[in-house]
Amino acid sequence: MLQVAHTIDELNGITSGNVDENILYSKTPIVLRGFCKEWPLVEQGLKSDETAADYLMQHYSGEPVHASYGAPENNGRIFYNQDISEFNFARSKIHLGQLFATIFEHKTSANPPTAYVASTDAKRWFPDLLTANSCAIPNANPIVSFWIGNQSRIAAHYDFPTNVACNVVGRRRFTLFPPDQISNLYPGPIEFAPGGQEISMVDFAEPDFQKYPKFRNALANAQITELAPGDALIIPSMWWHHVEALSTLNVLITHWWRDTPAYMGKPNNALLAAILSLRSLPKEQRDAWKHIFDHYIFDAELDDHKQIPDSAKDILSLPIDELAARKLRADILNKYKR
Repeated sequence: MLQVAHTIDELNGITSGNVDENILYSKTPIVLRGFCKEWPLVEQGLKSDETAADYLMQHYSGEPVHASYGAPENNGRIFYNQDISEFNFARSKIHLGQLFATIFEHKTSANPPTAYVASTDAKRWFPDLLTANSCAIPNANPIVSFWIGNQSRIAAHYDFPTNVACNVVGRRRFTLFPPDQISNLYPGPIEFAPGGQEISMVDFAEPDFQKYPKFRNALANAQITELAPGDALIIPSMWWHHVEALSTLNVLITHWWRDTPAYMGKPNNALLAAILSLRSLPKEQRDAWKHIFDHYIFDAELDDHKQIPDSAKDILSLPIDELAARKLRADILNKYKR
């Protein structure tokens, strides 16, 4: 286990039925002890792993799930192969019962093969389960997903949406880093990653400080917690998080939502466009564009363009409205066709 500088702030006595909106929208991580302890799935999991699996099977739609399998020598790490040309696990579509059978077959193994189902949409695969086993988010319509498997290690990564991660079966350890630690975490390829989002290349179980010396700086800014069944963790947008599933059977229910309307698009699209258009420019030109981005984007304030009449601001209106956003998207797509 990594030795890090900070533990995550904790709150007790907060449940999914009485949580305050300000807590859910926190800009720093918060552990909510006992947040979902009264959910039926938590109660079934405390009886036994098999009871939890039976409960899930009772609510399972029967549609095959997307499973990942890793060899025992991976020690649960979901990652790349040696030369980063492929991943170190195989994917297949299977019946959920087959996943549970594999997990329980190796229940007593000291080093079992990894069996893992990630980001499975609850409404599609467990349509009858959400009423009693999910959290309402004020002013949002979250995407609720299940993560099911045995012991695994998910490399540090970030997500754009805010997340209330509810640990319902087993124990999980989270190590979190603020967004400014990206360079100290040595992210890998952008468009080729195990979960679709770039990940840290550092093996947290055995960090190579000669190869990744700045990782020590990341650890000095890390926050860590271990969740028991019934606990939840608020992961703010863009915070890096490394996730370890520690038990024979682990089930996590995540609630993802964004603070801005979907018509504004994904910020990652802007990053890809900038890589295409800006990254290869001479440094003095990149520096000039940095000032322009600071003015229009990163340091933007409501009254920055008061010299322009409201009727003429168009896309400079803050926040941008849906009609202006659609026009801008169409203009961008048209320009990239040329």
